Amino acid sequence: MFQKVLIANRGEIAVRIIRACKQMGIETVAIYSVADKDSLHVQIADDAVCVGGAKSNESYLNMENIVTAAISKGAEAIHPGFGFLSENSDFANLCQECGLRFIGPSGNVIDQMGNKSKAREIMIKAGVPVVPGSNGAVKSLDDARSIALEIGFPILIKASAGGGGRGMRVANIMDEFDNAFETAKSEAINAFGNGTMYLEKYVINTKHIEFQIMADKYGNVVHLGERDCSIQRRNQKVLEEAPSLISEDLRKRMGDAAILASKSVNYENAGTIEFLLSGDDFYFIEMNTRIQVEHPVTEMVTGIDIIKEQIKVAAGKELSFTQEDIILKGHSIEVRINAEDPKHGFRPNPGKIDLLHVPSGNGIRFDSFIYTGYSIPPFYDSMMGKVIVHGENRIDAINKMKATLEELVIGGVTTNQDFCYMILNNADYVKGEFDTGFIGMKIDSLLEYDE
Repeated sequence: MFQKVLIANRGEIAVRIIRACKQMGIETVAIYSVADKDSLHVQIADDAVCVGGAKSNESYLNMENIVTAAISKGAEAIHPGFGFLSENSDFANLCQECGLRFIGPSGNVIDQMGNKSKAREIMIKAGVPVVPGSNGAVKSLDDARSIALEIGFPILIKASAGGGGRGMRVANIMDEFDNAFETAKSEAINAFGNGTMYLEKYVINTKHIEFQIMADKYGNVVHLGERDCSIQRRNQKVLEEAPSLISEDLRKRMGDAAILASKSVNYENAGTIEFLLSGDDFYFIEMNTRIQVEHPVTEMVTGIDIIKEQIKVAAGKELSFTQEDIILKGHSIEVRINAEDPKHGFRPNPGKIDLLHVPSGNGIRFDSFIYTGYSIPPFYDSMMGKVIVHGENRIDAINKMKATLEELVIGGVTTNQDFCYMILNNADYVKGEFDTGFIGMKIDSLLEYDE
């Protein structure tokens, strides 16, 4: 087992990984930007290194500085968390070249599955259902127009290197297509440094269902059940839950497809296979070759610590469980608490936390990095933390989350807490009658709360 791990990330996921390492008896090294010197992950790690300026490309995306920090501090492995360099094959390869274990899949696998158009081609060959679309990347705008006419509108334009809803646009008719394509491409270049695009049929009234998988180097691949991530705003997830409201037969078919997808690239470590679900038909859309923001809901219903399992697998251990060991117990819900103002276009609202009260109790978890007196820097994602609850069933989990949000106090900044509460109070959500268009359709009523 590793003696020391460097965490190449910040915020709540860095805190989450540090805590897991401490429980395993592993020393931790945090990295931080000049803007994050007072962040919680810096304070609770055994050691910490400043790797650059406030901007991400000066610090959390600075591969050379991060690897140098790991070597100088005697770390044997690097955990990338999510975002930043977590799906960067160059970084994974650099770690390997420098004798460091990258806690994730190989650079080659990241290349195959991280590039959405390549992943689509691989899934077609493996026999995993995919959404109708272009055969790989499109070569030009003219090429894209021709393919769009063949597929039929509406069309979803996606960046091959995309993620988090960036580099993605919908064109409902041809008159919208050129502008949507160029806008998505420009956004992809700015966000990922890669303007390669591909097209998919935009399937409406779908659910977004993803399967958590874990795989070791001995060929063992297990899925840990699924999460429903359909409650989204502009392709950004707001609320997730596990398990989803699908039949056991469908869960078996989708789970088998997720394992097939993982085995087709000899996957190793934690990953997520994402599907669109329409009725009883499901389609592969992408694989995330990293830990997900929403992994805690899976941990709650399976009892498995996915971060610890990642570290064990990276250290060469065999998976500590089989598919038969995975039993989904109860229901879990997660809401993302962001420093943003929903009533003003979800405008980011960084600032100083002047009061923090976190509820506790059976089946209640708060993964965060904020504390009273902490100032949220304006340079990064607005997510401050995640509230996760576990109940005996879905209704119990909904009620527990509502009670938890009623008690949670984050003073000094505007948050989306009340907005999330309104979702939980919506009759259609409670009945399970929702899809990826839920927030767009209900936005006016969801904003009808007192500030």
